[in-house]
Amino acid sequence: MSITIRLNSTKGASMARIGRRYAGAMLLTASIALAPMSALAESDGQDMAKDAGIGAGTAIASLIYAPIKLTYALGGLVVGGLAWAFSGGDSEVASIVLTPSVRGDYVVSRSQLLGKQEIEFFGRRPEYSPDDGWDDVSEAENVASAPVSRW
Repeated sequence: MSITIRLNSTKGASMARIGRRYAGAMLLTASIALAPMSALAESDGQDMAKDAGIGAGTAIASLIYAPIKLTYALGGLVVGGLAWAFSGGDSEVASIVLTPSVRGDYVVSRSQLLGKQEIEFFGRRPEYSPDDGWDDVSEAENVASAPVSRW
C-alpha cells in the first residue's frame, strides 16, 4: 500500500497571484495615504509636531479623565435621585447633589492641557461659573457672517 501526495501547482500559483495583488493594493493605499504628509512636510514641521503632541496628550488625558468623571456623575445621579425621593420630591435638595456631579468638564481640552483654563471636575451652578468667553464670538470669528466663497 502506497500513499501518493499530489501537489496542485495551479493552487500555489493562484495563491502567489493573490499575494502579489494584496501587496500591490497595500502599496497603493500607503502611497495615497502618505501623499498629504509629504505636502505638509514642506510647511513648518515644528508647529505640526507640537500640535500633534498636544492633540495626543488631550486624547490620552481624556481617556483617563472621562471615565472617572462619568462614574462620579452616574453616582451623583443615583444619590441625587434618592435625595429627591427621600425629601418628598424637593428638587432643591436633588440639585445640591446633582449640580456638582453632573456639571463640569467631561473631556480635557487643549487650553486645559496648556494650563490656560482649569479643569472643572466639580460643576458649578451657571450663575457661579466663570465667563470663559464661549458666548463672546466676535463678528470676525462668526462663521455665519463669513462670506461664502464660490468656486
